[in-house]
Amino acid sequence: MALATVDRLTFSYPGAAPALREVSLRVCEGEAVLLLGASGSGKSTLLRALAGLVPWFHGGRFEGRVEVGGRDTRRARPSDLAGTVASVFQDPEDQVVLGRVEAEVAFGLENVGTAPGEIAGRVSVALAAVGSEHLGGRRVTELSGGELQRVCLASALALEPRLLLLDEPTSQLDREGAEAFLERALGNGAAVVLSEQRPATALRYADRVVFLECGRILLDAPRDDALAWLDEHRPAWTQQPRNNVVQAGREAVCRVDSVAFAYGDGPHVLDGASLELRRGEVVALTGPNGCGKTTLAKVAAGLLEPLAGSVERAGHAAFLLQDPGRYLVRERVDDEVALGGGPADTRRTLAEVGLAGYDARHPRDLSSGERERLALATVLVGKPDLLVLDEPTRGVDPERKLELAALLREQAGARATLVVTHDAAFASAVADREVSLAALPEAVLA
Repeated sequence: MALATVDRLTFSYPGAAPALREVSLRVCEGEAVLLLGASGSGKSTLLRALAGLVPWFHGGRFEGRVEVGGRDTRRARPSDLAGTVASVFQDPEDQVVLGRVEAEVAFGLENVGTAPGEIAGRVSVALAAVGSEHLGGRRVTELSGGELQRVCLASALALEPRLLLLDEPTSQLDREGAEAFLERALGNGAAVVLSEQRPATALRYADRVVFLECGRILLDAPRDDALAWLDEHRPAWTQQPRNNVVQAGREAVCRVDSVAFAYGDGPHVLDGASLELRRGEVVALTGPNGCGKTTLAKVAAGLLEPLAGSVERAGHAAFLLQDPGRYLVRERVDDEVALGGGPADTRRTLAEVGLAGYDARHPRDLSSGERERLALATVLVGKPDLLVLDEPTRGVDPERKLELAALLREQAGARATLVVTHDAAFASAVADREVSLAALPEAVLA
């Protein structure tokens, strides 16, 4: 029996071309459906439609019909679906509303009228279900991106929904964390619809695969049939690329030597960390969530001053944050990039990241993956000697990842590049060498 039905849905955001075109889909009780497709193909919009956020929250033109749990979303508001449907959004930073973890997980329960005496127990169970019971008393601002994703999942699971919607839920998790996350998300009996740009792990758990392209469903098939189709028609989604080019023997652009760092009065996040980055090479910095990768990257780029140890840098550094959408400040794509370069450099850099022709678009109208590429253009245009990228493939589809890897390899000789990533396939495709913080002394992992 269908829990959710999408019937010939066409939807356009205000002033934009259709994001979905004649989409029809059925989701049955307990089923796991994986949405794949390039950035901007309509995956997030389809999830928003299933949650009732399209059209109630986003506005726009809505044609067709969506029913969830027997309710027509044109008449039932998202608040009416709360408890039946729960979502984990693409950017967990934009989902949290309260300061502490336990309060955040309790917030949804309070809003659906859960008896006060039940809330604390359900919060504890939900946090334990995602392996995050130790985070209960923490402030959300102190969490890593991966920890925040798990807290958002706990908030959704606490509602005990019949339909769980996940928009790139493992984008900030290491491989082990991603596997644990999906096991927990798919093991509670709810139907699950999830989109992913790192499909290898999610494909193992999916019952069906839906591939979207330009707002239309190109494929809707059981997993094994879908794998065969992807191998033949969209191999970037199933193949694991490797980089066989090694650049070496060039001067050091950055040396980090025996660095220690702590936030405020907290424990050391780094203790005795050392790293050398040479011009002409791309280095992947890996390790589990919370081990200090972003902190070490910020120290290398000069954004944080170490408590001990030394940092030497030759030339200027550019740093791309894990959530670049937060610092896009202009009304047009080309104006955003032009903050760091002239008109010719702006056009060249937009073309390099696959955004030629997007000049007049508003950055907030872009998909998450397109915003990632725009943010990358804003740092590439300045031609830095040291380029530090923190999770640059978040929200980026596999074909664009290959293009990004090729671009970074092509430009490797101009700079030293440090890539903080949980994306093993991307690290294999782009890096000359991998440095894992998991292999450093235990104090680093504090």
